[in-house]
Amino acid sequence: MKFPIRFVFYSLIVAFLNAACSSSEDPDNNAAPIQPSETTDSQDQSQDIITLSSEMAKGIKIAELKLTSLADKIQVPSQIKVNEQQLIRVGANVTGRIVEVNAQLGDNVDAGTTLASISSPELTKAQLAYLRAHSLTVLNERAAKRAKLLLDADVIGTAELQRRESELQVSRAELSAAKDQLRLLGVNELAVKDLVKRGQILPSVAITVSKSGTVIGRDVVAGQVVQPSDQLFKVADLSTVWAVGDVPEHIAVNVSGGQQVEIEVPALGNNVLNGVIVYVADTVNPLTRTVMVRTVVENQDRKLKPSMLATMRITETSHDQLVIPESAIVREANKDYVYLSKGNYTYRRVPVELAPEVGNLRPVISGLTIGQHIVIDGAFDIDNERRLAELE
Repeated sequence: MKFPIRFVFYSLIVAFLNAACSSSEDPDNNAAPIQPSETTDSQDQSQDIITLSSEMAKGIKIAELKLTSLADKIQVPSQIKVNEQQLIRVGANVTGRIVEVNAQLGDNVDAGTTLASISSPELTKAQLAYLRAHSLTVLNERAAKRAKLLLDADVIGTAELQRRESELQVSRAELSAAKDQLRLLGVNELAVKDLVKRGQILPSVAITVSKSGTVIGRDVVAGQVVQPSDQLFKVADLSTVWAVGDVPEHIAVNVSGGQQVEIEVPALGNNVLNGVIVYVADTVNPLTRTVMVRTVVENQDRKLKPSMLATMRITETSHDQLVIPESAIVREANKDYVYLSKGNYTYRRVPVELAPEVGNLRPVISGLTIGQHIVIDGAFDIDNERRLAELE
């Protein structure tokens, strides 16, 4: 607060006269300092007390100080990402050449949809092996059945029947293994039956998707030679997405699963989305010194796109604390003050120490206690009246 020049000058004159009187009364340099009297304390306190007229006090609002459940919010940068629990990476089951591509980026596909077709020498060998095993199994089944009839007619012995039944058992095992090999190469049950029925080698096999979703990645073209390790398509269910944030390591201890979060996406007009933290990483990123946190966000309208930037506000666990509203605070000389109600339109200014703002509220560190009545609206007007009174 800047005092008028005349007031400062008057104060300096008074201080000088007091010092002169003290020097004249106690010329000894070793004399004890003058102790402040009760009258001086009363005068100092009276400068912080102001009484308003009933008319001026009409706009003043008073509130009793109580403990309030307070939860701070941690604001961290975040990003929208694909829900990896709903993501499928599709590749070829065999080394071969892509003969046809059926899916494009952005296509919505159902489970079992053919995304591409592939031909392969390995696929041809596997089909031939299955046809041989199937034919041998049929022959051994007939041989075992004939041996049983001959045994009943006492034409052959039991050992011959057991030999033929053993051959049938081996051929069935080989057929099952050949069928499993075809399944591993991507040949479905219907295609296997068609192979047996027609006896013709399939020129290609379909590359299908196991779950419904949207094609968000395609890294293949017709004529391309691919291997089982190659990723050809990415299909994701985008009805839910992840919001992934990076919490600085020094405040990560205050974050845990189950905490409520608000997610603001600038690309969507700063709309606020609500979510719950489902995962907090157990390690710190050594490059950014942050801990990754993740939440699941509903995205039924598909407005949230993977890689969108966002801001995540994490609500800390609430705790009871004494707080005052910002409207109750007046500042002077970089210090915070509030006005206590003394009754009869009288108010006293008291200094307070406050913590940083939490949602338009300031937690009280010192200067106030529970049950006191403070001015929450009109403190600025009271402070103006106090300053005018000092100038008079």
